[in-house]
Amino acid sequence: MTTTTDPLLTALRCHFGHAEFIGCQRAVVEHALAGGDALVLMPTGSGKSICYQLPALLREGVTVVLSPLIALMQDQVEKLVRLGLPATFVNSALSRDERERRIAALARGECKLVYVTPERFRSEVFTTALRKNRVALLAVDEAHCVSAWGHDFRPEYGKVGDIRAMLGDPPTLALTATATPRTQDSIRSTLRIHDARVFSLGIERKNLRVFVRETRGADERVARIARIATTLRGPGIVYMALIQELQRTQERLHALGIEAAAYHGDLSASERRRVQRRFLESKDGLLLATNAFGLGVDKPDIRFIVHGQVPGSVEAYTQEIGRAGRDGATSLCELLYDPEDIAVQQRFVEWANPDAEFLRRVVAQLFAWGDTLHARTADELRDTLLVKSRGDGRVETALALLRAERVIDGSFEDQSLHVLRPLAPGEESKIVPPGKRERDLSRLLDVVRFVRDAGCRKRAIHAYFGIDVAPDWCCGACDLCCGQDAFAEGMEPPTPSHERTVVADDGPSDVGAPVAVGDWLRIDGRHTVVVTKVEWDARGLRIEGQSAGDFRFRRYDLSRVPWERVSRDGE
Repeated sequence: MTTTTDPLLTALRCHFGHAEFIGCQRAVVEHALAGGDALVLMPTGSGKSICYQLPALLREGVTVVLSPLIALMQDQVEKLVRLGLPATFVNSALSRDERERRIAALARGECKLVYVTPERFRSEVFTTALRKNRVALLAVDEAHCVSAWGHDFRPEYGKVGDIRAMLGDPPTLALTATATPRTQDSIRSTLRIHDARVFSLGIERKNLRVFVRETRGADERVARIARIATTLRGPGIVYMALIQELQRTQERLHALGIEAAAYHGDLSASERRRVQRRFLESKDGLLLATNAFGLGVDKPDIRFIVHGQVPGSVEAYTQEIGRAGRDGATSLCELLYDPEDIAVQQRFVEWANPDAEFLRRVVAQLFAWGDTLHARTADELRDTLLVKSRGDGRVETALALLRAERVIDGSFEDQSLHVLRPLAPGEESKIVPPGKRERDLSRLLDVVRFVRDAGCRKRAIHAYFGIDVAPDWCCGACDLCCGQDAFAEGMEPPTPSHERTVVADDGPSDVGAPVAVGDWLRIDGRHTVVVTKVEWDARGLRIEGQSAGDFRFRRYDLSRVPWERVSRDGE
């Protein structure tokens, strides 16, 4: 029998059954045990949870884990309980009696890890129970949700800095797979961990083959999905942006004799759980899903991820393809690009960003309903304020923003919604994150640029997240490095092609110009564009730029209009 005098390795093997640490896990664990703060950047499926779960078991006191999704925390806690570890979660999905039982156990010090959403800290009963413990560690999972610069900002997550102060500023680990340099800075600032050490494994997954294929219309899309599903062995996920298009695709695949399950927000909670469970247990299941599926789902043998419609950001795309091939085997990640799908994501951006006037209208309507508010529904509020549209999420976003600022409390779902106070004069303009709509549109433009990039796909993803790679680095595992025809039944790792020639533009050189291709500019104080072409000669400086507002290409004479350089995030 092999023994070790390494106490950390012994604890890892004893509690979790893992033979060794992987990546930067050990360094993060040691840093946390020493009381340090850290920002941990690790690819999806690379073992982030060990970074806080192991220190939680070895430190005196309780570790608080903030997690954005109820399903995610439930999955994590169930695994820990099966290992015999003292963990629990407290959220609104539990019955009142069960919540009270778990909170009482927390007050007695019977839990080493407690998973909650930030909203739970609005409960005085919960915070009182937590204060009876020493909080040894705060772990903020999916930490990009903290930042209004992140691709999945949650208003309640924006208050996590206050929660940390309430807990006595314990050592804090912020963990995410997707954060640009700007988002990383925002996370540290919001959590008030300015000196946090950064641990980064990058985002490279050598076993993932990253392909982009342009398709036009539903016929080409369904034909490509059908070929992948019938050629590759093993389970796969096809992500769609629209539920209606997902359902049509499912019908057309069924007509071709290809069985596919569907997972989306219009299903009941019990049906979603049933579909998820069947997929996780399958050896060759095909799942059509919206982006509601996948966060925290642990299925190591997913052989392909197909984006049937354009995702809303490079961050979301990277997170979703990271669910493929967690067992280390070669897996295909293919994005089917139809330019018409950009308009779909543009609508999502508009729907996700209510303006100050809409916020005022929401509060006014809630006050107008008065004593009948408890009997109303979110659908009634939506029908009152909006031209009916299934996808328009402005009501939900507005309610989340108002709840985070303690203007309202409770929810329509359990008939507990009530107004706490009126808006102060001008407060609505401060509640809406400034510039978020423009930043969301800029992220969508980044997806278009990724699709149209002439270089290595993985190099482009690295550059997006601010990760340096050697100038001649070639992944050898994307359509631009090894060709569109490299798709093969056996999914053997391709042979890199280093002989591919990139033909330079014959237009005027931009060497010596004050701006370059790829720069972000604000023109005339109004229009944010990314530079796609530069003409610099004795007559002046002219550019072609693609707008972050409507994605159109326009020409500007910078010798005649005011302009300024801005960051890639639109600041």
